Amino acid sequence: MRPPGSPSQLERRRRRAVQLRKRGVTTSAIAEQVGCSHSSVVRWHQAYKREGLPGLAPKSIPGRPPKLAPRQPPRLVRTLVKGPLAAGYSTDLWTLDRIAHVIQQQCGVRYHPCHVWKLLRQLGWSCQKPERRALQRNERAIAYWRRTVWPHIKKG
Repeated sequence: MRPPGSPSQLERRRRRAVQLRKRGVTTSAIAEQVGCSHSSVVRWHQAYKREGLPGLAPKSIPGRPPKLAPRQPPRLVRTLVKGPLAAGYSTDLWTLDRIAHVIQQQCGVRYHPCHVWKLLRQLGWSCQKPERRALQRNERAIAYWRRTVWPHIKKG
């Protein structure tokens, strides 16, 4: 997290582009140097001419505000990490319905299971399905087979 009042990385790139433009560097060269498109350089320069440095600051993201308060997602993550068994479920598998129920219990906020998925993605979680493996599975034998037998069977 950056200290309040300090420019974001994007804002620093925009300021750098404007500085280079003031020095007479071409738009294409600036785009290549800063790592953006030609049109972004033009747009940033126009914003700077209209509004000055505040025009280069990132804008707030429009849309509906989040239902969960900022302190609630970390609490939800802690619950998810403990697992479904710790949350009172009979199997060790999280489903979107179960997570929606936990969110409603903990936070008092109702989420449709389809929207729970979007929330999980924002928290950095991914969909994972447990692999079914035989109890008799022999990892050494499988590794040996992959090393020695499989290369001879595989098409070249």
